[in-house]
Amino acid sequence: MITRAGWGTLAASVLLYAVAAPLGYQQAGALSAGGIAAVGAGLLWTLRRPRLEVRREVTPVKVARGEAAIAMLRVTNRGRWRRDALEAHDTCRDTAIVVGVPPLARNSTGTVSYRLPTRRRGETPVGPLRLDRADPFGLARRTTSYGQADLLLVRPRTVPLEPLNSGRQRHLDGSASRSPSGTITFNGVRDYVIGDDLRHIHWRSTARTGTLMVKELEDVSLPYTTTILDTRADSYGDDDEFELAVDAAASVAWSASRRRFPVRLLTGAGELLSVKGGAEEAEEVLDRLALVERTADAETPVDAVRRAGSGGALILVTGARTALSSVASVRRRFDQVVCVWVGASSGDRPPMVPGVTVIEIGELAELAAAWPR
Repeated sequence: MITRAGWGTLAASVLLYAVAAPLGYQQAGALSAGGIAAVGAGLLWTLRRPRLEVRREVTPVKVARGEAAIAMLRVTNRGRWRRDALEAHDTCRDTAIVVGVPPLARNSTGTVSYRLPTRRRGETPVGPLRLDRADPFGLARRTTSYGQADLLLVRPRTVPLEPLNSGRQRHLDGSASRSPSGTITFNGVRDYVIGDDLRHIHWRSTARTGTLMVKELEDVSLPYTTTILDTRADSYGDDDEFELAVDAAASVAWSASRRRFPVRLLTGAGELLSVKGGAEEAEEVLDRLALVERTADAETPVDAVRRAGSGGALILVTGARTALSSVASVRRRFDQVVCVWVGASSGDRPPMVPGVTVIEIGELAELAAAWPR
């Protein structure tokens, strides 16, 4: 295809010839012919498709919002001749990315890396990739597409939080938290280690093995966390406030799940997921929250609270100051109730509601500092 510079050269050449030819200026005719010939030579230069082997790799494919995601581009020249410098054009979330590929000798490989934008959550297509090859004067260009679009999953940011001490359920096999001082729940036996309480020696196992064995005791209380994320469009002043709300909800649910405690996550569209806890399910929490968006038809937190059941800890994350009444009316159904308000601070003290802990944050680091201990 002819570039803008090429079309400009053609137009100038034709105009020059149309003005100068009737007046008998032969030099002008020669210049016009030279301009047209240059554009034709540029088309011939870029006519043949280059024999290139192109591979792009996005790493990592899952990244927290704001963290680095890198695209690695490898271009190998499989042709007979040396290839001049190329321009690689990529797209990521409506952002155009242009990088230069150095000249390539025969059977040589050039590697170029560039950073992808990760400011917003979501499933982000990367590509398709285009390589542009232009003539030395930039009058003609050939564009070739390679491969398909890759997917980059931008997930919420998180800060580690301690699970709240709540929950009336009991785990028959014991939870993952050790109790050094001992409880009444027996979980197993292990070898004696210097410093262990001699009162915990398991004499039957010791007599059978000939080695000192001590009882391994568990704290089997099982905190249950219900997290509600307000996804109404009018609950937040802008997209940044909603992104902070998703980060806060992700921190609560991810922290409890990775400690192997059950978590239920609700949004204005209904139940997003319910997990028993574990490393894999903690990752699933982040994957699902990466795709959450705010909508105008989302239900109010009052309806979500009514479906939340009872028992354990209830955490409501919202940007609406009026949502506190939603949790205040049901605070007796839960062991602990926490309301997290996101957005710029108004300067006024949050209202005090008996039985409800109110946390007001303007950035994610403030959540960890104000989290109940």
